[in-house]
Amino acid sequence: MKNVLVTGYRAHELNIFGQKHPGIVYIRKAITAKLVQLAEEGLEWVISPGQYGVDLWACEAAIAMKKQYPHLKIAIITAFEHPEENWKEDKKEYYHQILEGIDFYETVSRQPYDGPWQFKARDDLLFRKTDGIILVYDEETGEGSSARFYKERALKKQQEEEYGFLSISTEDIQNLADEEASGWSDEGMDIS
Repeated sequence: MKNVLVTGYRAHELNIFGQKHPGIVYIRKAITAKLVQLAEEGLEWVISPGQYGVDLWACEAAIAMKKQYPHLKIAIITAFEHPEENWKEDKKEYYHQILEGIDFYETVSRQPYDGPWQFKARDDLLFRKTDGIILVYDEETGEGSSARFYKERALKKQQEEEYGFLSISTEDIQNLADEEASGWSDEGMDIS
């Protein structure tokens, strides 16, 4: 994969209502693990819809990876102008910090929110411009309308043409947290 779409749940769908939630660290770690694997295989672009939640945490993970993978580029493509306009101040500040670290920003519709057609146009573009998806989604966790939609669309595209599909479940994220809590890592137990 040269270009990967990374998306999944919005923060509120995971009952995360602030940047200090401990689960965010493990979500970023799970995304980073998938991105590192792809970067080692020639990944060039990480592309995100830029909504508050998995989208922005993925951008944050990719930005951190640029030290080790300087060729990696990050893009946010939104459905409409100023999606952060009605967000709380701390979320707006976080969004603008992420925007400073990415390589490309564009909006599909150069106007404020006008209707669902803007999301459809954005998603059509995202699927056209990417070779695969990393999706944080879990059937058992809850529906998550946008995440479920991305899964269905990605699997359909995978059947019709070569489109990569990598999934991160809540179980994957929980396993990372459990490993860290128990002192286990890829290198074995930390006995210090």
